[in-house]
Amino acid sequence: MATVTAATARPERVGYDNDFAAWLDEQAALLRDGRLADLDLENLAEEIAGMGISERRAVTRNLIVVLLHLLKHAHQPERRGKSWRRSIREHRRRLNEAFEYSPSLRRHAEFVFEACYKAARKQAADATGLDLSEFPESCPFTLAQVLDEEFLP
Repeated sequence: MATVTAATARPERVGYDNDFAAWLDEQAALLRDGRLADLDLENLAEEIAGMGISERRAVTRNLIVVLLHLLKHAHQPERRGKSWRRSIREHRRRLNEAFEYSPSLRRHAEFVFEACYKAARKQAADATGLDLSEFPESCPFTLAQVLDEEFLP
């Protein structure tokens, strides 16, 4: 009977719960090698679905930030500064990059646009100290304007 040593033992597979990064590497290698029967299908499917959710949440967050700063820019001209413009530019860049990489995310932005505006409107009232009624109930900007690198109200 042969003695199994640490050097000759087959390494245990990496577990999803104990080393996520190593598990991802292992799953990618299995896919590349065509070893589909060895994949952790349940967790892999969950992670793939989660990635889509994460991408949509990022679009929603970035859209709220742009809308918030556009509202502040429009309603507090005396407080306009570089930081608002930088934030608008950066979050627009993130949105446009996401849409270039995954065009279906633009449809998500269209779907959540009014809800994002409502959230940004409340945040703008909180941030500026202005009454919520100072901000239009419906978004005064189009999605095209929100994404346009040159647009400022």
